[in-house]
Amino acid sequence: MNSKKKEILIVTLFLIIQTILYVIGGMQKQYLHMDEAYSLGLASYERTEIQANEDFYDKWHTKEYYEDYLSVEDDEVGKYNQVYENQKNDVHPPLYYLILRFAMGFSLNHFSMWPGIIVNIIIYIFITLVMYLILQKLLEDEPKVKEKSIVLAFISSITMASLSTVFYIRMYGLATLNILITTLLHIKLLENKDGKKIKTLIFIGLSVIAGVITHYYYLFFLFMMYLIFAIKYIKKKEYKNLSSYTITMITSGIISLIIWPYSIKHMFFGYRGQGAMDNLTKIGQFFNNIIQYIFKINYYGFNNLLFALLIIFIMLLVYKKLNDNKEKMQKSKYSTIILLPILFYFIVVAIASPWIELRYIMPICGLAFIIVIYYLYKLLKSICKEKVSDIIISIILVFVLISPLIFRIEPETLYSDKKEIVRKLGNELNVPTIFFFNSSNNRFLDDILLFSTVNESYIAKDMDVNENNIKNIFENKDTSNGIVVFINAGQNNDDIIENVKRSFDFNNSEYLKRLNACDVYYCY
Repeated sequence: MNSKKKEILIVTLFLIIQTILYVIGGMQKQYLHMDEAYSLGLASYERTEIQANEDFYDKWHTKEYYEDYLSVEDDEVGKYNQVYENQKNDVHPPLYYLILRFAMGFSLNHFSMWPGIIVNIIIYIFITLVMYLILQKLLEDEPKVKEKSIVLAFISSITMASLSTVFYIRMYGLATLNILITTLLHIKLLENKDGKKIKTLIFIGLSVIAGVITHYYYLFFLFMMYLIFAIKYIKKKEYKNLSSYTITMITSGIISLIIWPYSIKHMFFGYRGQGAMDNLTKIGQFFNNIIQYIFKINYYGFNNLLFALLIIFIMLLVYKKLNDNKEKMQKSKYSTIILLPILFYFIVVAIASPWIELRYIMPICGLAFIIVIYYLYKLLKSICKEKVSDIIISIILVFVLISPLIFRIEPETLYSDKKEIVRKLGNELNVPTIFFFNSSNNRFLDDILLFSTVNESYIAKDMDVNENNIKNIFENKDTSNGIVVFINAGQNNDDIIENVKRSFDFNNSEYLKRLNACDVYYCY
């Protein structure tokens, strides 16, 4: 077998193993985050929120009513205009939602998480391949470069951050791919001769367009990448290259605006854009946010081993200094154009993001992982023999793989703690369900999955909770097996539950679960 066929076989084997792991993990996903419900609804429904329906509140609905928001119906096949309209009225660009809408067309008339998960699984096949190509450039002077590259690319794709991205039905997997493609193309731009630069610039332009119409945070990464290349061209007085590179960026920006003109409104006048701008002015929060995000990336991006790796790195530097080891750490010329955009993106997103959430740094977690391992490996090689360095890094990577078992870490987006409540409401109980809804705390989509599993439910908006009103709502409903009660924030839970029990002469109430935005009880 020649080397090329062997390479294809090895890479394919790793991708198959990766995909199997993703499918097994996807089968464990128990719940939807509010934003995942938004993804499905924005891709398929006629408006951004189901709560905007005139008949949503104060009326009994079956589970199919809520499933309709989360799925594509027969009469919606081939219709994509709602994606454009919904995203225009939301805060994100449309590319991911168009892809998701296409995938949802293969699962008609019922809700399924699999179209979104499968889209991410396919995206992650390309992510691993692009990461493999990037690593080959970083490790190009190493023996067995292809073997080392595919192993590290594979491990970077099964960290808890990567698994969380795969199981999260949002655009962050696609944003990750955009950032990796942009990085790879800039690496190629560095090594291209003049004759090939035009072709590479065209592909860079296309990647910029795709990145901008996927997620606006991509621009943070792109900005630092542009700055690095602009400074390099200016230092070398390569003004022709600077000009063509800058024109590529400007042209891509103009085309992005033609495709999606609402980006200006979203970034500068929308509530999310204005919130990001406000956060950038709150200097007192900078360090606090950055520290919290460091803990996030440690826990998920490095399987809780980042601090250990940094300690090892510092100890090696001290050892090198104490032993007067003057051998220079040999770094790739490509390492800087990976490291600096990652750091800039991480810092700006830590400051600008509305909440301290893993999802906002998901797109750079894989690159951050490989660059830390890369620098540690290169430092080791400046101290130890190559064989010893390979053994140490191999041990470290084994610990990365097994640390989720040691620290009991799971992908953030599996929501295994919700398994029991989903089973109980959809199968064991399935009794009439009422949500006493305080509309000033509107996060209904956090719980729409549960309402798509129970046969009958009622959303009582800002209701005066008393026995008479409760009895009127449940008139002609079978409450012999009890009822389920949802209560969101800003209300007196104990008072509501006592009114419910008196209304039906129930003797018992069982507290079932605290969800993201509400409490759930079973009264009987």
